Amino acid sequence: MANEMDWKATSTADRRPVVLVTNDDGIDAPGLRFLVAQLAGARYTVLVSAPDKDYSAVSHGITWRHALRAKRVEIEGATSFAISGTPADCASLGVSGELFDGLVPDLVISGINVGHNTGYHIVYSGTVAGAREAFFNGVPSLAISYNWVGSKSTVDDLKLAAEACMPLINAVVYEVKNKSFPEGCFFNVDVPTDVSHFKGFKITKQGKFLMRGGWEQTTVDMPTLESYQTANISTANTGSSEGSESVAENQLLFKRVPARIKNEVEEEETDHRALMDGYITVTPIGGLSCNVEYLPELKTWLEHRLASSL
Repeated sequence: MANEMDWKATSTADRRPVVLVTNDDGIDAPGLRFLVAQLAGARYTVLVSAPDKDYSAVSHGITWRHALRAKRVEIEGATSFAISGTPADCASLGVSGELFDGLVPDLVISGINVGHNTGYHIVYSGTVAGAREAFFNGVPSLAISYNWVGSKSTVDDLKLAAEACMPLINAVVYEVKNKSFPEGCFFNVDVPTDVSHFKGFKITKQGKFLMRGGWEQTTVDMPTLESYQTANISTANTGSSEGSESVAENQLLFKRVPARIKNEVEEEETDHRALMDGYITVTPIGGLSCNVEYLPELKTWLEHRLASSL
């Protein structure tokens, strides 16, 4: 594989920062494509190692019992592979040096996800898992999610989200290059629904928000919860999708159904509350939960680094 790569010289001759992009919505997801376009336009060396289909809500699952397939995919401005594995698989393979002929990224970005990942939702999130896996492997990382609301959001909001996050990405790359990015955490970033009028960036702690769902019996096996594939997004997704299937005679089928969100009082400075208030939230996550020791330092850093960009 390495001998076929026309970008081999990049690893030694080009000292531009290298950014690896992954996600859980799949390599054809518009959020990933818009993010890659922004990064390429900013003159980063962009690599993509992303799932070949939608792996939403798979958490930090990994593939162990069989080999992964990596298929070259054409994405303008990036060297890209579609991987037959989970977001954590994609991030792990992408930072290993095996997929990109020894080239290891300076930063990993997972996203841009359709749907926020705040509070307890980070446990379920494949998007957050992609960034967490990079963190586990010693590579600085961000997870970026957009708070998609079906009645309000459009695909253009994902493009705006990518644009809005570039000052933060540039600031993080600066810290990484200067070896001053905190080693004990990665950043979980959430972008508000009305991204064109976001109020600024805000350092937050992880809250306890959870959209509780339920179950109901069904007779048809088909997708039930809205994702970018079933929302009002027009995109040519070539990933595999399963059609509906009738229930077998000796089986019962149950589907998840969303429940109403309770108007619970949320703590100050939490991710979901700040997101609902219109901020792009930046939450330091130390493996599985918020690393609160970094909050005071990061608030000062954010004000200093991004003040000129707002």
